[in-house]
Amino acid sequence: MASQANLRQKQTKVLCFANNKGGSGKSTSCANVGYALAQQGKRVLLLDGDMQMNLSLSFFPEDQVLEMAQGEKNLYHAIREQKPLTDYILPTAYTGLDLIPSSTLMSGIEYELFTKWQREMILKKCLQPVRDSGEYDYILLDAPPTLGGWVMNLLCAADALILPVEASPWGLFGLANMFEFLAAVREMNPTLTLLGIALTKVSVRKNYFKQTMEILGEMEDVYVFDSIIRVDSTIEWAQDSSRPVGAYKASSRSAQEYAALAKEVEARVHRKE
Repeated sequence: MASQANLRQKQTKVLCFANNKGGSGKSTSCANVGYALAQQGKRVLLLDGDMQMNLSLSFFPEDQVLEMAQGEKNLYHAIREQKPLTDYILPTAYTGLDLIPSSTLMSGIEYELFTKWQREMILKKCLQPVRDSGEYDYILLDAPPTLGGWVMNLLCAADALILPVEASPWGLFGLANMFEFLAAVREMNPTLTLLGIALTKVSVRKNYFKQTMEILGEMEDVYVFDSIIRVDSTIEWAQDSSRPVGAYKASSRSAQEYAALAKEVEARVHRKE
């Protein structure tokens, strides 16, 4: 019979938000889906894997984020020293929602990983004690807008990929490269799935939104979330106040859209179990 710890571990799902194109709404989606899941009663850990630290800035003021980045309790130092990530978790202001902050030093993480043994699996190894603890229902990883060894680390540590795509004329640019990279990662992490494409920065009246939907609809075995995230200045105001949009203004359209997306994400996760 499986132990209680193993049963809890099976319930912990690791989802990576990644897109090699910048401006896709990746960090914004990771932050707000994470917040929405926590508001829906889930225990969520966010991991900021991007040197730009936008995920960290979504929950902490800039001066505090810079202080964390310059200290030693951040992801860069954990990965460089290959230490368990349990010691790098910080609580946010929101119940059930914790964060592992990033650092500007993450810009050099590719160099740090280059000579390491099984370098693609270092994050997975560091994250394993957190998964084994069973403390979280979801661990959400925010990847930088690149393709390389560090993003491969993030995807090798994940159960599934959520691919935010900006509904713009350039939003689909590089998507083929992302799919090729995903295929390469699956050689090391064969259970990794594409949970779905999340459309962001949507203006439903624009022709390119319809064109984007048509192109995505022609792709085989690619799920597009029904819940879209439309252009909304409330998101920018929320970011300026270092809060997720649901905490900034729960009645806003974008807060409701991210809540709907979070429910759809959870439904997809459980459907694939």
